[in-house]
Amino acid sequence: MTTLLLLAVAVVWGSSYLAARTLVVAGGVLTVLALRFLISAGAMAVVVAVRRPRRPDRSELAVGTLLGGTQTAVLVLETYGVSQTSATNAGVLISLTILLTPVLECAAGRRWLPPRFFVAAGVAVAGVLLLVGGPGLRAPSTGDALILLAAVVRAVHVTCSARLTRGRPYDTVTLTAVQTAVGALVCTVAAAPVLGAAVHRLGPGQWLGVLYLALGCSVFAFLVQLWAVRRTSAARASLLLGTEPVWAVLIGVGLGGEHLAPVAVAGITLVLAGTYAGQRAETGHRIRIRTDLQESTR
Repeated sequence: MTTLLLLAVAVVWGSSYLAARTLVVAGGVLTVLALRFLISAGAMAVVVAVRRPRRPDRSELAVGTLLGGTQTAVLVLETYGVSQTSATNAGVLISLTILLTPVLECAAGRRWLPPRFFVAAGVAVAGVLLLVGGPGLRAPSTGDALILLAAVVRAVHVTCSARLTRGRPYDTVTLTAVQTAVGALVCTVAAAPVLGAAVHRLGPGQWLGVLYLALGCSVFAFLVQLWAVRRTSAARASLLLGTEPVWAVLIGVGLGGEHLAPVAVAGITLVLAGTYAGQRAETGHRIRIRTDLQESTR
């Protein structure tokens, strides 16, 4: 059951790029973001009311607000990016977060990664060049550049989340509720001039898409991830969630009708192989460090 649920999270995350790309055509980027955050925040408020965690202190609210800002920046960059590139490109390029996050964590902790990690990273970068540049190795499109920037900001968000919450008695549900509230406030204010007119233009199909992004790709994915990581290893959870770009490609091609040139297929293959190998190298390195520390304290 745990494996199936984690795979379901990877699937909905992989499908979010095509869903967002379709919706921004009808409602615009700011409208989609505002509605996604508002619905997510409302759903998280219900979860908090049912779960009734303790009242957060100022420190917890400050961390949640900061992480809400970085989370909002990620979704803004992703949504603007996917509106100007393919869902396939977006899903593959954002997977570079898997490589960028351990680099930032090790830099913050003044540790170094094994050489094979950087070999894997080099393979992934070569794949990016093929994917976004094509046969002539052109400069990436604006959409590709925004997705690459989103991957960097997402890595910063994940690193900050770990460093700011590790060892502290913060409630994960409360932090997530604060983050979604911050996103709802920022995006609603930004979309205010066009939100009313755009909402009236959305049909039933578009509203279902917005609900899917908000409840499926945000609330459901978070709750399942929170439940599952407590019942399986972090390495296994990361491996299953790391299949997100594979689903993004399959859904973009199968449902979105996107076409892949042979050079793009080669680029996708290199990115996925590089990120997978890099993730395995980082996980193995982290396990060895933990084992060495345990043995040294005996």
